[in-house]
Amino acid sequence: MRFFAILFGLLLLGSIYGVQESFAENYLSPLHQLESGIAPENILCRENLVLVIRNNGLPACVKEDSVFRLLQIGWAEKIIPKKESIPVNPQLKSDTWNDQDNVLGVPMYAPLPSLQRSPAPSYSSEPMAEPGISLDSIGFAVGGAQDINNFRENIENEFLPLHTDITYEGLFYDYYFDTGSVTQECKELFCPSYNYAISKDPFSNNDEYYLSVGLNSGLKESDFQRKNLNLVVVLDISGSMDSSFNKYHYDSFGNKIRDDYTDNDIKTKMQLANESVAGLLTHLNSDDNLGIVLFNGNAHLAKPLENIGYTGKEKLAENILNIYPDGGTNMESGMRMGTSLFDDLANLDSDTYENRIIFLTDAMPNLGNTSEDGLFGMISNNSKNKIYTTFIGIGVDLNTELVEEITKVRGANYYSVHSASEFKNRMVDEFEFMVTPLVFNLLLSLDADGYDIKKVYGSPEADESTGQIMKVNTLFPSKTKDGQTKGGIVLLKLEKTSNNSSLILKTSYENRVGELGGDQITITLDSKKSDYYENTGIQKGILLSRYAELMKTWVYDERMSQEGDMEPMTYYEYGIHIPDYVESASLGQWERQSIPLQVSDKYEKVIAEFNKYFNQEMILINDDTLQQEIDILNKLDNY
Repeated sequence: MRFFAILFGLLLLGSIYGVQESFAENYLSPLHQLESGIAPENILCRENLVLVIRNNGLPACVKEDSVFRLLQIGWAEKIIPKKESIPVNPQLKSDTWNDQDNVLGVPMYAPLPSLQRSPAPSYSSEPMAEPGISLDSIGFAVGGAQDINNFRENIENEFLPLHTDITYEGLFYDYYFDTGSVTQECKELFCPSYNYAISKDPFSNNDEYYLSVGLNSGLKESDFQRKNLNLVVVLDISGSMDSSFNKYHYDSFGNKIRDDYTDNDIKTKMQLANESVAGLLTHLNSDDNLGIVLFNGNAHLAKPLENIGYTGKEKLAENILNIYPDGGTNMESGMRMGTSLFDDLANLDSDTYENRIIFLTDAMPNLGNTSEDGLFGMISNNSKNKIYTTFIGIGVDLNTELVEEITKVRGANYYSVHSASEFKNRMVDEFEFMVTPLVFNLLLSLDADGYDIKKVYGSPEADESTGQIMKVNTLFPSKTKDGQTKGGIVLLKLEKTSNNSSLILKTSYENRVGELGGDQITITLDSKKSDYYENTGIQKGILLSRYAELMKTWVYDERMSQEGDMEPMTYYEYGIHIPDYVESASLGQWERQSIPLQVSDKYEKVIAEFNKYFNQEMILINDDTLQQEIDILNKLDNY
């Protein structure tokens, strides 16, 4: 009998260890967790295993149906209940990294030796503090574009931008706005304020009517805290990422341009992307989960979605910095694999965890489903499942037309990156906000006999607005400084239809758990003469909107002049506005081609005159940060 008991015990222990060994390649063992400093009672086991403490004091993960037998024979001393506060990730591993050579095969060309790799940044064991965030009060900014860096960098590097490189919401997010005061103390998540202006168009001299919506919040510093993150980084490693970040991969005829790499100071888009991803690691804490997907013609799982608390950040950063570019571009495959990493997390508490994909690319797809519908459909379906997307565009040839369209989805935003250090500094201030959408499906309805909404500036969903409705899919928290909010307004251009000056404004929105909010207010627009601005916030918004409209139309007309004669629109008769042929324009090809910067004689006079107007308004508004737009206008004026 004793022989059979011993034999049974050995078979039982063999089955237990067999289970652990079968997961050895895909799971961080209890011993490794113990060696990393985790207490025996805090060891994490796979979902279908139970944590026990053995008779020698060491932890073990065993089958549930074996637990009591192990207690009977004295091999295990006690059972440790699972801690509900610690999510069990079935893909949890230690420093897992699947090198791209092992899956993608031998590269078409290896990383060029003349390009110096940046050293891996150093990391402490504690998450980095966010010293740049001052949350005494918080405002809001809309989703979509968070800058117009691609527009600026193209002009700086002597290229003609795309008309989609400059968006109203991206331009607004470069500036702080006086949002005006609310009628009573703001105690709600979202508290809009309204300001009025009558402003003469600088060309037609016609009066134009505007109303700004201030994006205020009752949130204070003690109220704001981002959720823990399930974060998946999807990184483009296609051949176009081998180009320098300040040069184009394709010339104006669609031919590939190969850099000679004689200047070691000019980094490739791949290097810039790698450094940006490595820099993001400092913003993740021990309760966050991180996965990494690489894609070119196909997708490759570099790092399963696993707990960052058990990941060596320095080693991970080193692996990221060694990623090299090669092959075609199938964005759809990358997004599909990135989405699949969330399949095992469906049961995690959505009140505790935020799900986000950060997608880094130069947006030049040439394989797979390259229509916006393919990507748009996946991103849209993800958002319905509370998996939101941030696009980070790399390089001057980023295809903003594609990115702008697909980031109109609920919970989405995008940034342009041209310097890893600039991006790192920006994330110090904005990472917590970037991954934390707070307001969804904001609708503003205008009930007025005397005014209609003619146009909306500062919302990616402007084309979905009507004469009575303004729509914004997402609001993200935004910094405030000296009583002003970064990107803190949406601007409405009104069409006056009668002398009735009474407006009923009603807002409705959802918070991140689906609860509804909103308010209603009646305001009266006093009879004023132009130029009248209720505050500098609306004056700045009008100035920047006119600037963006002029730049968009100029860029489009210059590009079209490559195909034939071009006549600038009749600004002096109708004023500054976007003509229909620009609003509805499409490249028809996602791979962006370079065109040298040019300013035709027909636009030279228009830009010079607008430059004078912009200078005058900047002085009145008293905001020196507007000088960056003056610098662009000066360059174009003298080009």
